[in-house]
Amino acid sequence: MSPQNLALFDLDHTLLPLDSDYQWADFLARTGRVGDPIEAQRLNEELMDRYNAGNLSAEESAEFMLGLIANQPRETLMQWQEAFMEEVIFPAILPQAQELVNKHLAQGDLCAIVTATNEFVTSPIAKAFGFKHLIATIPEFEEGIFTGRIYGVPSFQAGKITRVDQWLHELGLKRDLFEKVWFYSDSPNDLPLMEVVSDPVATNPSDRLRQIAQERNWQIIDLFDDLLDAKS
Repeated sequence: MSPQNLALFDLDHTLLPLDSDYQWADFLARTGRVGDPIEAQRLNEELMDRYNAGNLSAEESAEFMLGLIANQPRETLMQWQEAFMEEVIFPAILPQAQELVNKHLAQGDLCAIVTATNEFVTSPIAKAFGFKHLIATIPEFEEGIFTGRIYGVPSFQAGKITRVDQWLHELGLKRDLFEKVWFYSDSPNDLPLMEVVSDPVATNPSDRLRQIAQERNWQIIDLFDDLLDAKS
């Protein structure tokens, strides 16, 4: 029996109070795993600024982010990934985000993370939250190593719609077969997918997305208010 509802979740700044792509690059840079730490951190900051300004393409991001893992032995990458999860990600999986995911899982909804961050970084994060399904940008993998290039359609902006529909087709499903489709996101980059679901939820939204959500009467939730209060 097919699930009646579909729940889709962006990851960075939505379920996590951080950007896993940025944090992964920062982790590799400051630990000296990817050449000159200062230059790697500078490039990472520059890309994040351009992303926040809406001036970064998926290809440009991938050229830097996937370049960090290109041509590295698989065993080395797995060691880096394990250390990253322990040091950065596990402490950032907060109860309120886990409870939101658990609510949808308990309802029997079909659930998936839909993120622009690449599969290598996000696969263990999805598992840690309890997701069985992950839609992420796919790094090209040839002869046992990552090439530094994207495979297929990046899961970014309108590409998220394409990738969600491809995934559902593989499951023998379509978006319009569900009674309700939620999509939780913090970013205006996700407006294409938010605009085609029945229940868009602006989650810890940026100022721009908060304004749009208010104008369109979309639900707004702030999972990490306690973190903001602690900083103020």
